[in-house]
Amino acid sequence: MKAMIMKILSSTLLIAVCLLLGPGSANAEEKKSPTLEKIRNNGAIYVGHREDSIPFAYLDADGKPIGYSMDLCVPIIDAVKARLNLPNLEVVPVPTTAGTRQMMVESGTVDLQCGSVTNTQQRQRYVAFSVSTYATGIKAMVRKDSGIRSIRDMKGKVVVTTTGTTADAYVKAAAARQGLFLNFRLGRDHEDSLRQLLNGQADVMVLDDVLLQGLLMNMPEANAFKVVVLEENFAVEPYGIMFRRNDPEFKKLVDDTLVGLMQSGELARIYDKWFMAPIPPSGKSLNLPMSDLLKQLIVTPNDRGI
Repeated sequence: MKAMIMKILSSTLLIAVCLLLGPGSANAEEKKSPTLEKIRNNGAIYVGHREDSIPFAYLDADGKPIGYSMDLCVPIIDAVKARLNLPNLEVVPVPTTAGTRQMMVESGTVDLQCGSVTNTQQRQRYVAFSVSTYATGIKAMVRKDSGIRSIRDMKGKVVVTTTGTTADAYVKAAAARQGLFLNFRLGRDHEDSLRQLLNGQADVMVLDDVLLQGLLMNMPEANAFKVVVLEENFAVEPYGIMFRRNDPEFKKLVDDTLVGLMQSGELARIYDKWFMAPIPPSGKSLNLPMSDLLKQLIVTPNDRGI
C-alpha cells in the first residue's frame, strides 16, 4: 500500500510540474537549434568560403576571404553572436570548392557556406538555403575568333565545366535538345577550368554568367575572349547562403537578417560595392547593374529553388 501511495504521489507531482511549465516546455528541447548549439559548444562558427568565385567569395592579396557573399554573412555572424551572447565568438574561415561545399555543410564541417551556391530543389533534399541573395544565368566563354556564337556552334567542341556546378547538367541537357555531340571535361575548380580553356584543352568554358565575367575581368588575355549566350532563357539560377537542413530556428535567424538588409537598403549598398565599383585584385569594375529579377527578389524575398 505504501509503495502504491508513493507511485500515485510521484505521478501527481510529475503532472503538476508539466502543468506549471506549460505546454511549450515539453517541446523546448526539440525547438533548440542544433546549429546554434554546435556553435555554442565549439565556441566558434565555421564559415565555408570559395577561393576563386569573384566577386562572391575569393581571396585577397593577404589570403583573406572577401566578396559580396562574405559581406552578407558578416551580419548573420553578428546575429549569431547576439543570440548566443558570445560577442567574442571565434570565426573560422574554411576553404571549400564547388565539389566539397555541400558535403561539408551536411557533415557539419561548416555552419554557413558563403559563396556562389545555386539553390536547387535537388540540393534542398540535403541542405537548406536562405532567401535568395542573387540571380544569374549560365553562359559560355570562348575565344573571339572561335566562331562560336551559340550552343549550335559548339558541335564537336570540347566543353569544360567545374566539378559540382549546375552548369554541367544544363549544357548537357541543352546539347541533347539540339541533337549535338559535345566532348566534356571537368575542372577541379574555376581556375582549373579556365586553365584548360587558356591552354587549348577546351574550346568552351560553361559557367554562371557573373562568375565568367569575374574571371574575364582578371585575365591578362581578356581581349582575346568573350562571353556568349548559349540559348535565350537558357537558365536563371538563384543563389543563397547554404546551411544544414531541419533547423528552422537557425534558418529564421539567417533569413530575418538578410531580409533586414534588403529592407534597410544595406544589401543594395553591398551589391554596388562588389558589382559597380572597382574591386581587387585587378582594381576594375564588373559594371553589372542590379537585375530586375534581383530587385524583385528583394521586394518579395523567397527561398524557392529551381
